[in-house]
Formats: sequence, C-alpha cells, structure tokens
Amino acid sequence: MFTKEILAIDAPAVAASVAESIRQQVMGTLRRRGAVVGLSGGIDSSVVAALAVKALGKERVLGIFMPERDSSDDALRLGRRDVLDSDRLNVFQLTVQGPDGRTETSRMPLAAYLQLVAATNYKQRVRKMTEYYHADRLNYAVAGTPNRLEYDQGFFVKQGDGAADFKPIAHLYKTQVYALAHALGLPEEIRRRPPTTDTYSMAQTQEEFYFALPYDRMDLCLYAYNHGVAAADVAPVVGLQPAQVERVFKDIESKRRTTRYLHLPPVLIEKVVEI
Repeated sequence: MFTKEILAIDAPAVAASVAESIRQQVMGTLRRRGAVVGLSGGIDSSVVAALAVKALGKERVLGIFMPERDSSDDALRLGRRDVLDSDRLNVFQLTVQGPDGRTETSRMPLAAYLQLVAATNYKQRVRKMTEYYHADRLNYAVAGTPNRLEYDQGFFVKQGDGAADFKPIAHLYKTQVYALAHALGLPEEIRRRPPTTDTYSMAQTQEEFYFALPYDRMDLCLYAYNHGVAAADVAPVVGLQPAQVERVFKDIESKRRTTRYLHLPPVLIEKVVEI
C-alpha cells in the first residue's frame, strides 16, 4: 500500500553505510586524502559535510562557504509556477523588485531567458572552480551535494554544481536527507530552512523555481512514478486529484527528457577502447 511512510529509512544505519562508502570511495577508488564540500547553508550540503566528517574525520574535510552577493538569508514565497491545474508548457518568468519594494513579473523572451541561464550557470561554474582549486592543492576529492530529486530531474548545472568526484546522497530522496540531518544532529535552524536556489538576489523556493510541488510531496510523486504506482493511489496521500498527479508525472518525464544531456559524458566520434 502506498503511504507517506514509503520513504521512511533507518537513518542512523543509512548514515553509517553512506559514511563507509565515502571512506572507500575517497581513500580507495579516488585515492585522495580528504574531501572538499561547498557549503550553502542548506540541508543537502550540510548533510554531505556531516557525512564526510563521519567518514574521514574533521581534519580531512574542507568546507567552503559558497554564499555571495546574490545569496539570500531567507526563503520566502514570491510567486508560483503551477503545473497542477492545466496541461501547459513550463515558462520562465522574471520577477524584479524596485527600490520602493514593489515587484513586477513578466514572461521572458527566449533570448533573454537563455542569456540569464548562461549567466547563472557561469556563477555555478565559478563556485565549482573554487572547490576544485582547493581540492587540487590538498589532493582532496570534491563532494557533490544533489539529492535524488535534484539528480533525477536535472536540477543542476553541468560542470557547475553537477560536477563532483563523488555524490553521496544522489540515491536519497529529499525527505530521506532531512531524516539523515536529524540523525546526524544538524542544527534545527538548518533542518527547518526551506530548500532555496541560492542563485538570485530575491529569495525564492525550489518549488517556485523548478519543481511542481513542495519537496515532501514531490518525493512521493517521484517514488510513485519510479515504481509504477497509479495516480489514483497517490492522489489521496499527497492531497491532490488523480488528474493533477498525472500532470506531475508528465512534468517528471518532461524534465527527464529535457535534462538528459546533463547526465551524458562528452560525446566521442569513436570509442577509445584502451581507456
């Protein structure tokens, strides 16, 4: 039977297992002395840092604080891109705020949208360059911080926050990452903070920016889609109508198609079979 408890885990046991895998990957497979973790103040990077410390010891983990001028302290709702009530294309809207505090939102033309994407992706890649700089000078490995929802749905930048030597929580749903945070004893302030993009000067949640639902319901829909659970069985659990769940399923598949290239290695004309 499909219930909210479907994503429940034995968090201490999972934390111990992931930490052991990190130890083997960093010290064995990658042959590095430690790990670099970019810290945003969010749940994912905090959990990855705690797992790395558990695996390698605090003296072998370098945390780099990544917030910069456009990072925000809070995640407040400024608007919503809702895919639940109609079958429609996902569009990108820009919200600007004037000195008087008034905001204005309008749909972006394609050229402006692509320019903004290029600029924000550049920012993510500069952050990752900083991590690799310190990793190279210390002979450390760079940790990636995407959870399963982000990794599956392509919510990362290629050669930006998607670049890493190991990704220890990419198999865990966001709900499970929060369970790990509790088990690892992360501060409550971090555990209560809504997931944010931490990219633009105005605060926004990941739901507003990319996902169709808050992470806890999105996790359940993604799990259901991955395991062939019918929309009619999912709907009462996530508080939606079956037709709305079907639209979320379509959105999941659409994002997978659109972002598939992010997961691909460089394309070769011919295989280099010796490597």
